[in-house]
Amino acid sequence: MKEIPGKEIYTWSTFSEEHQLDFHSFLIYLIEGNILVDPLPFSAEDEKDLRDLGPIAAIVLTNSDHIRGAEKISKDLGIPIYAPDGEQDAFPFRVVRWLKEGDFVVPEIQVFVVEGSKTKGELALLLEKNTLITGDLIRCHEAGKLTLLPDEKLRDKNKAIASIERLAALPELKTVLVGDGGPVIENGKAQLEALLKTQDA
Repeated sequence: MKEIPGKEIYTWSTFSEEHQLDFHSFLIYLIEGNILVDPLPFSAEDEKDLRDLGPIAAIVLTNSDHIRGAEKISKDLGIPIYAPDGEQDAFPFRVVRWLKEGDFVVPEIQVFVVEGSKTKGELALLLEKNTLITGDLIRCHEAGKLTLLPDEKLRDKNKAIASIERLAALPELKTVLVGDGGPVIENGKAQLEALLKTQDA
């Protein structure tokens, strides 16, 4: 498990041969209880790190394609799962809380619904107004350069672009942490704006 530079956020990953990029999961460190986002199965070393970082309050899934290791982790450690309200029919296990646009997971983490992605209720999470954690819609195949999910996987490209426009307009946004690919630590807002320009071309 690695710490994101300058953030109280930790990540662990696995390499996808099929997609030729890393899939990432995140732990947001909070005094009142840590939050896991889209957790992959743990290695023994990752599990030790996780326990050393303190109690976990909840698992948040950004979409129904990111179930990953969530069900087993939830059962093994007794952690509640939160998931997108728009995908209530897509989860094969108990979800304690359904998250909607404008909700707060905890006071530090705001919920945004991104439309048009490959699942119908995908979420993005904004931490402390300046750090965005995304699921599938926004990714980073090249270091520091954000890209969009391929057109053939989008439910509605126009809605997807409108969702990214909303996120790019966040005034204090600095960091974008993606589930698929590498992080953009310093200029996430500028990279979202650059991504939108590629869609206008």
